[in-house]
Parts: sequence; structure tokens; C-alpha cells
Amino acid sequence: MEPRKRVRRGTASSRVTSPSGAAARPLLANIVALIDSGGQITLGALDPIKCAAIANDDDSCLAMLQRRPGETLPQLLERLDAAIDLAWTADEFTDEINTPLPRTKQR
Repeated sequence: MEPRKRVRRGTASSRVTSPSGAAARPLLANIVALIDSGGQITLGALDPIKCAAIANDDDSCLAMLQRRPGETLPQLLERLDAAIDLAWTADEFTDEINTPLPRTKQR
């Protein structure tokens, strides 16, 4: 028996619509700009942290966040987006992952 050729159907349009009154600024605009300029974000477990979000470009790590108890993934991404903006506009880098080193006594 000869196999039947399957007809490929077009892609179905999405039934998901944006909420009315959606902001003119794209959602997660700083993450989009970072990725478009060659940077990257990483989401996932970073032992012993169950969920981390990290943003970096070629030169530096812009933000390292831990998912807070009860925080949704979209909320974590919104915080990451805001932390990227803070790094770009105020040169302030957010690090919730690494604990600060204890100060040594000066002699």
C-alpha cells in the first residue's frame, strides 16, 4: 500500500487577545531590547535556589534575581525587566543570589 500524502493546514490564528487598554509600551521591553542587542536571560534552578532569573550582556551581569515565595513567573520577569532598566539607566546592578562577603577588619 502506498502512504497517503497529508495536506498541511495553515496555522490557526490565536484566540488570545490583549486586554483592553493595554499599555502602548511593549510588555517586558527591556528584556526584548537586551536580547535584540545580543544579550541573554536565563531562567531556572541554580542549586540551591529553586528558581532564578539572570540577565547579562557581553560586558556584564545586569541582574540576578531569586523567585520570591508566592511570586508568579510573570511577576519575576517583570522584576527582571525593571532590574535591567535600573542597570542601564542608573548603573545599579541587582544581585539577590550571591551573599555579600563579610568585611574584614582593617589593621
